[in-house]
Amino acid sequence: MIKFFLMVNKQGQTRLSRYYEHVEINKRAMLETEVIKSCLSRSKDECSFVEYKDFKLVYRQYAALFIVVGIDQTE
Repeated sequence: MIKFFLMVNKQGQTRLSRYYEHVEINKRAMLETEVIKSCLSRSKDECSFVEYKDFKLVYRQYAALFIVVGIDQTE
């Protein structure tokens, strides 16, 4: 199941965020910061699937934008 969807630029600024489960506003900011750092710090040669806490991150870069989707472990 999809937990969240983010569109982020190369500078780490969130351009779009959509949450499919309730997450408090102050926790969203921390979650987005940690997720963005973990995806932007990876090289292009590495796999685009990242284990993060209790879910997986799947990301893809399109030009200057990163598309990040958080899914649960069973997907």
